[in-house]
Amino acid sequence: MVKLSELAQETGARVEGDASIEIEGAAGLDQAEPSQITFLSNPRYTSRAKTTRASAIFVGEDVDIGRNDIAILRAKDPYLAFTRAMILFHPRASIEAHVHPSAVVYDTAQVPDSVSIGAHSVIGKNVELGERVRIHANVTIYDNVTIGDDTEIHSGVAIRENSIIGQRVIIHNNAVIGSDGFGFAKDEQRHWLKIPQTGRVVIEDDVEIGAGTTIDRASTGETRIKRGAKLDNLVQVGHSCVVGEDALLCAQVGMAGSSRVGDRVILTGQVGIGGHITVGDDAILYPQSGVPNDVAPGEILVGTPAFEVSAFWRAVAVFKKLGEVPKRIRGLEKRLDEIERSKAKQ
Repeated sequence: MVKLSELAQETGARVEGDASIEIEGAAGLDQAEPSQITFLSNPRYTSRAKTTRASAIFVGEDVDIGRNDIAILRAKDPYLAFTRAMILFHPRASIEAHVHPSAVVYDTAQVPDSVSIGAHSVIGKNVELGERVRIHANVTIYDNVTIGDDTEIHSGVAIRENSIIGQRVIIHNNAVIGSDGFGFAKDEQRHWLKIPQTGRVVIEDDVEIGAGTTIDRASTGETRIKRGAKLDNLVQVGHSCVVGEDALLCAQVGMAGSSRVGDRVILTGQVGIGGHITVGDDAILYPQSGVPNDVAPGEILVGTPAFEVSAFWRAVAVFKKLGEVPKRIRGLEKRLDEIERSKAKQ
């Protein structure tokens, strides 16, 4: 349990009400129970704040929920404050250093005593593991891979040869890091000839990679995921791509080879980036957008081919009215016929 005054200090919030209340957990507006804290960041859910059973609530600086029976924690960003509370109540479990007897660890691998390796995992030749690395069951790490301190690799992950993984990285189940890029050349008989994929994947510190995501290595050089980037489930990053710092790639995003995404870019669900395309810093692509050309920094685009979002919605408004056009044309034709007949009689 944490006193509300202590929780406010940890989250950067300001208490209104009984600061001595003890809080034992955090939950959403509908799920919260007495002795828990919740949050309100979207005005659409203000009615739920009036009925929540929580003992305290994070709200914005000027928000009034119309209640005096619940402690208020005012924060510039209630969602961020709530996130920090969640982290406080749900700290990462301490690692238990252990190598399961069924794990296969090559003699040339560097494995500190602080590492945990689960059942049936394979650690290849010349692998270097940092301190407190946590490798769950059935993970396969190929030769010459480097993994930094405090990184966690979940079950089913495969990390191919020569990949470099930074510190505090989280890789979720069944992701594949460093598989061959999709590169082929057509020979004289019009058969596809595989291009050797000799590059590597570099994943910098504090990156999170979702379940089933695949990141291909380059034919030469490297594919790089920069510090703090977050990749959702089922994302495909092609060979020689670069994903910028703190970029957010949502589910089913696909990046073709040699494309580059800048810092803090947000690619929402099912966005497709063409090969050799550059998306500038802070750009946002709406769901299912197709990107055949470079995107300038800060642009917000939608559609296929993607174009500026306000222009897109104006076009949609016009498109919705297109069904009325034939009817109006027939009406105008009828009036024109009547005018012509009237003139003919004169």
